[in-house]
Amino acid sequence: MSADYNQLLDATIQHLEDLKSRGVRNIAVAPETLRALAQPPVAVKSPVSNFQPQIQPAISMPAKKIAAAVQTEASVDPAAKSALRTPHSALEKSAAFAELKARALACVKCPHLASSRKNVVFGVGSIDAQLMFVGEAPGADEDEQGEPFVGRAGQLLTKIIQATGLSRADVYIANILKCRPDTPGQSAGNRKPTPDEMATCIPYLHEQIDLIRPKVIVALGATAVDGLLGKTVGITKLRGNWQTYRGTPLMPTYHPAYLLRNQAMSEKRKVWEDMLAVMEKLGVLVSEKQRNYFLKA
Repeated sequence: MSADYNQLLDATIQHLEDLKSRGVRNIAVAPETLRALAQPPVAVKSPVSNFQPQIQPAISMPAKKIAAAVQTEASVDPAAKSALRTPHSALEKSAAFAELKARALACVKCPHLASSRKNVVFGVGSIDAQLMFVGEAPGADEDEQGEPFVGRAGQLLTKIIQATGLSRADVYIANILKCRPDTPGQSAGNRKPTPDEMATCIPYLHEQIDLIRPKVIVALGATAVDGLLGKTVGITKLRGNWQTYRGTPLMPTYHPAYLLRNQAMSEKRKVWEDMLAVMEKLGVLVSEKQRNYFLKA
């Protein structure tokens, strides 16, 4: 095969491997490009000998043009578009995150939520975090302060994070929904986000994850798992079992609110075992003391 063809092949494979590493699973290629790539190989005489034909692809456009076409047309499914546009420099990343936050804060796609909220709860933590926590939706305390997980459940989550040797500033914390679900006629309490609300809001979370690129995601509770993976299997069956979100390891575990309702040592231990698995996945050194947390004496 010609040197041009080999260069094209190598460039294409490298490009597709890069897309795959970013979580891309499908690409869209123009019909013109597909027709060019699908042409059967043609035997041509070798310049060295009339008896040693070389096989070359009958490409109807220059190799460089095809390579460019494959690269520019790999505009894949909507969920992966932001991954392709992920900025590489710290300055670009910070600017992209600021632009994303500005869009989220001004969002009125769910009029009933926009009219009842006090604050859009965008997220908090390091945009370079290796570990990201995803919850369900803001509650009253979060809506008041504009920060996720600041109520009783949030305080417990902070303790869990600290028990791993990290702090809230080291990780990133966000929710499936950026606004508190409205509760008409109720003076207190929360409700679960509806499927339509989640579908409308979750693109913001997808962009957050694509910009942060954490090494591990922890999904807190069934709603977070449903929002990220589309799985409605009970959290009891899923927790502790590694899943994958667009190429990123994802650990489903109980929501801290569950531990506030059920404070049995055995349930605390289950969540801690999930966190031990997360620490090991991140390559964090686990001490003997940490391994023995919440074990019966």
